[in-house]
Amino acid sequence: MKPDETGSAPHADPVGAGTDSGTTAEEVAGVQRRTVWVLSLGQVLGGLAFGATLSLGAVLAAELSGEDAFSGLAAAAVTFGTAMTAVPLAAIARRRGRRRSLTTGMAVALVGVGLVIVAVSLRAFPLLLVGFLIIGAGQAANLQSRFAAADLATDASRGRDLSIVVWATTVGAVLGPNLTGPGEIIGGAIGMPPLTGPYLFTLVAQGLAIVLYLVAMRPDPLLLAQRVVASARASSRVIAKADRPVAARYAIFAVAAAHGTMVSVMAMTPVHLAHLTHGATEAATLSIIGLTISLHIAGMYVLSPVFGILADKFGRVPTILIGQVLLVAALLTASFGQLSTTAVTIALVLLGLGWSASTVAGSTLLTESSSEALRTRRQGISDFTMSIVGGLGAIAAGAVLGGIGYGGLALVVLVLVAASVLLAPLGWRASRRPAPVGDAPAGG
Repeated sequence: MKPDETGSAPHADPVGAGTDSGTTAEEVAGVQRRTVWVLSLGQVLGGLAFGATLSLGAVLAAELSGEDAFSGLAAAAVTFGTAMTAVPLAAIARRRGRRRSLTTGMAVALVGVGLVIVAVSLRAFPLLLVGFLIIGAGQAANLQSRFAAADLATDASRGRDLSIVVWATTVGAVLGPNLTGPGEIIGGAIGMPPLTGPYLFTLVAQGLAIVLYLVAMRPDPLLLAQRVVASARASSRVIAKADRPVAARYAIFAVAAAHGTMVSVMAMTPVHLAHLTHGATEAATLSIIGLTISLHIAGMYVLSPVFGILADKFGRVPTILIGQVLLVAALLTASFGQLSTTAVTIALVLLGLGWSASTVAGSTLLTESSSEALRTRRQGISDFTMSIVGGLGAIAAGAVLGGIGYGGLALVVLVLVAASVLLAPLGWRASRRPAPVGDAPAGG
């Protein structure tokens, strides 16, 4: 196996390794192609479910609490819920496979959606936050699916395969926020509480995704990858595996910082837009918010294959830096154009693009910088870290918004972008440094 295009030493490459496990290399490649398609369809459904949830969270939190400063707690609860379930879901994946892990997270999220509807009916703000906290399990499953796309990928296509699954979220995630109007009509017709009708689409989409994974994700990609590696060891055939902990830590930091930047600004945007459109009808305000969030989510996902190809061709760290440039452009646009709904929308699109480049390249760097023994654990830690940072950012953003406004908030979070840029040379050197062949110890 030759070094990859980033200059790194070769890594475990299940597709190209050949196996003694009863599955040929060609069959493994076929499983990988089918897995990417199944995950992509699942992400369409998962994106639809999460998009409908995301667009109204801040509005519901502000309405039930009576305080705009508490509006960020909805996004914070989702991200903390994601953090709480990321590592347990990764452990389930390691022991039982991706199929069991993904469906478990989505099933738990369905319970959270039900609690949100009940909370709005009872006007119970604490119960609303509990519901969003539990919904975080669904987001943890959605995040884990990108790593599932890399379980059987080759070094040359890992970024592309991962990014295709990220891109598939576009369809559902863009459509989801725009279902607020139809959802309200349907919800009102059947007697649901105001602003909860769109969650009907969440329930249906999440349920369909569960069925899809249970039926179609066979064989399980992670379990097959583990069998391939174990078979190679048993036959004394070497599969090169490089562990680069410094590069992995930088990848975790870069992904978390980009996510914290994105969540902090995005979580406050619906409230800011509600203030900008004060005097307009509720329907008009919701339409503007829905369109802005839809375009933001499109920015998060629609160009992810481009960033995946860039990461494969030019390197993971350079693509992360492209993401930082986009984030800087987004934050400056949001700050200096805060009084214009058009400028805010443009800023949100740029924010999504910056997140996409950083997340795709960072997740790819993390996967290939970790030995097979440590990979799933580090992936769970990465999702945990990014969710914690996002949750803290959403909470702090509410207070900052109340203190220095939307423009000031955008400037404050520039510190996270600066940190990612300053640490990039460390990540770059570590990712290119030759690493010893062989399994790493089972530490962190």
